[in-house]
Amino acid sequence: MFRILFLLFLTVPLVEIYFLIQVGQEIGAFSTVLLCILTAALGAILLRIQGILTLMNAREKLRQGEIPADSLLEGLILLIAGVLLLTPGFVTDVIGFLCLVPSLRSMLALRMLHQAFRDDLRRRNIIVEGEFWEEDDHRRLR
Repeated sequence: MFRILFLLFLTVPLVEIYFLIQVGQEIGAFSTVLLCILTAALGAILLRIQGILTLMNAREKLRQGEIPADSLLEGLILLIAGVLLLTPGFVTDVIGFLCLVPSLRSMLALRMLHQAFRDDLRRRNIIVEGEFWEEDDHRRLR
């Protein structure tokens, strides 16, 4: 896990710097900075709207007596999207905007839930308790 985080913290800034330089050469430094600010502002607005909708969805599920696990995971994905959108750069902005698409976000949340339950079931020892008896004499055995 440490290696993955180390690689992410090393490669993501390098990739972002590369793309910022490339875009800056095409449209200019001022326009590039302005575009970064614009994507952050637009992302914050969309994040707020999606966050409110997700919160309302979670409340509705609670009212119906359901556990809003998928809504909670979608909220976590929205938190990650917010961090990505506020990070200067275009690659993180693209990933952040993809996390704001409701259908992609719900698909990712459901995939995370399925993965968590599958891993949990693999780790558990399932014990089934019950009573049984032999057919011959119908005596109960425990």
